Amino acid sequence: MLKSMTGFGRIRKISGDYEINIDVKSVNHRYLDLNIKLPKYYIFLEDKIRENVSSYITRGKTEVSVFIKRISESERKISLNESLCDNYYNVLSALKEKLGTDEEIGIRLLSRFSDIFETEYVEENEEEVVNAFIPVLKECLSDFVSMREREGERIKKDLLLRLDRINKLDDEVEKRAPEIVKNYQERLYNKLKEIVPAVDETRVLTEAAIYADKITTSEETVRLKSHIKEFKHLLESENAVGKKLDFLVQEMNRETNTIGSKCNDFDTSKIVVDLKSEIENIREQIQNIE
Repeated sequence: MLKSMTGFGRIRKISGDYEINIDVKSVNHRYLDLNIKLPKYYIFLEDKIRENVSSYITRGKTEVSVFIKRISESERKISLNESLCDNYYNVLSALKEKLGTDEEIGIRLLSRFSDIFETEYVEENEEEVVNAFIPVLKECLSDFVSMREREGERIKKDLLLRLDRINKLDDEVEKRAPEIVKNYQERLYNKLKEIVPAVDETRVLTEAAIYADKITTSEETVRLKSHIKEFKHLLESENAVGKKLDFLVQEMNRETNTIGSKCNDFDTSKIVVDLKSEIENIREQIQNIE
């Protein structure tokens, strides 16, 4: 299924002893450019995240933001630095005596000195965290990819309409080719008739045949149809096809430019302009396809 490189996924879930919040978002990019935001105490999850994201997507500038909180018990242990607390108390007592004040030195005052409290983070059981985290990550990535697929389906419908339009324009070029040769033959005949009394019909036909050979675009129109057919085939692929589609668009544009350079004809030139416009619209669309 065709996938867009633009997507967003979010999940908030309790898994095991942890509250897990994950956001995944992406925009178009030539390759997979992955940026992971993790709390420093869970940095060991980074490789697991990269491994799982890479199994779901192949292209796009992607950001994964993770917040994890232990809910079964506190993830931190707070203790009192008794010697520092005693030091503060002694200094404050000396100051109180010096100033001759009756102000009480109690818990409220001492607690203002935050450095008397020491915070120690409880070491996490990595295996336990991984087992709780990975299923939630996979669920989030699945939702994220589903959004990409929905956007990809919208792009696909637009591309198919434009491909059909290009195919019809290609048919018009093929239909126009005999008329171009016929008009050239008539112009050549009329010019010769102005110069010489008796026109050599055989010579006119020969010149017209040489001209027809120079301006023939049958190879280009056939190849353009072949590119359209392959393009539609790739749109049904289950694999990432963005780079292949980009190559096909370049080839379609090349064939169209050749048609334009060969046909010295006003009507065909207008068709070529329409062809290039549709191809450019397709090129812009596929920039966002994985």
